[in-house]
Amino acid sequence: MGRDTVIGLVGKPSSGKSTTLNSLTDANAKVGAFPFTTIDPNKATGYLEIDCACARFGKQNLCKPNYGYCRDGKRGVPIMLLDVAGLVPNAHLGRGLGNKFLGDLTEADCLIHIVDASGTTDAEGKATRGYDPINDIEWLQEEIFCWILGNLMDKWPLVVKRHIATKSTTLETLRAQLGGYSANKQLIARALDLVPNLPPLNEWDNEWIEKVVRSFMNVKFPTVLSLNKMDHPDADKNVLKIILKHPTLKCVLTSSITEVFLRKLAAQKYIKYDLGTEFVDTIDDLGPESGLKPLDDKLRNRIENIRDLVLYRFGSTGVVQLLQAAADLLELVPVYPVRNINSFAGGSGDEVFRDCMLIKKGTPVISVARKIMGDVTIAHIETVGGIKVAEDDVVDKGKNDILSFKLVPGGR
Repeated sequence: MGRDTVIGLVGKPSSGKSTTLNSLTDANAKVGAFPFTTIDPNKATGYLEIDCACARFGKQNLCKPNYGYCRDGKRGVPIMLLDVAGLVPNAHLGRGLGNKFLGDLTEADCLIHIVDASGTTDAEGKATRGYDPINDIEWLQEEIFCWILGNLMDKWPLVVKRHIATKSTTLETLRAQLGGYSANKQLIARALDLVPNLPPLNEWDNEWIEKVVRSFMNVKFPTVLSLNKMDHPDADKNVLKIILKHPTLKCVLTSSITEVFLRKLAAQKYIKYDLGTEFVDTIDDLGPESGLKPLDDKLRNRIENIRDLVLYRFGSTGVVQLLQAAADLLELVPVYPVRNINSFAGGSGDEVFRDCMLIKKGTPVISVARKIMGDVTIAHIETVGGIKVAEDDVVDKGKNDILSFKLVPGGR
């Protein structure tokens, strides 16, 4: 059974991390029980918005997820979020909650780094003007690098000695050293493949070790930058600088405080708000039959400002797109296990697509079966139309993403 995907949220104080976390774990979205057996104090359930399979077959009115929600074919799939606290410069030296912060990171498969793009908070999160947020991006990357490098260099002479004595491969030796970062053999192999002309491990000097650590870091901690407070007057120039300086990093412009405010107004029935879009309607737009509450002038003006300065200008608050960007980096595909491949029901009732799992693109369907069913004997696997799927066939977006597993009677 594979472990659940974990997305780590990092950010200095006052960058908007807590606000972003609140919007991603929106209590209004929670339906039913949780799919995760343990939720530690610094973990939370987020909701990744996807196009649900029910819309493909016109069954939106029958879609009732066991976990998360589905609203008119837009599905919120639960995903584990890790709130990584104690983010300050020199964390790798044990400053602040440094050791805890870096220890917590090991569990993350991907990071969302909340950056205050307005430049109105300094490195410690204190109010200022004109601070360059590029510093925050670079020191976070450097903290992680120094931490992994320091751990490796502390015992490097012994590592090389054992490597030679046991005649191990480079992959075997590094797996023993880097496995503690929740990194499997495939991930470490991918990191090594990305370093061109890599000599044998016993010939590595400091420069080669640093190249390997950087490559491992990029594979282990792919990062989405949330350029927050995008509607601040100083944000534009900072966003441009960041994108030019870090063209390979995935950037999403966000205003998490706007998202939290809109969700609050929607919950209080002042507005109708389509998550992840620019569409906000009030009683003025939809009329009294909408059931929305009337607005006073102050609230009406505030909504107009949000439309002009955030929604119409940027297309959305960006918050919903954050988890989508992280899922894209991790190449996650929604997969729907069903009992009945013809009706898509999960059991005896009419309700469809009760379950949805996030699986890495390219995973063989037999691995998906093992993750869901455990170690049982499977007779065959079917997809839409009752078509049989080979065990080594893989899942992809819209391909082999609806599966039914037929067991050998009494087979375990």
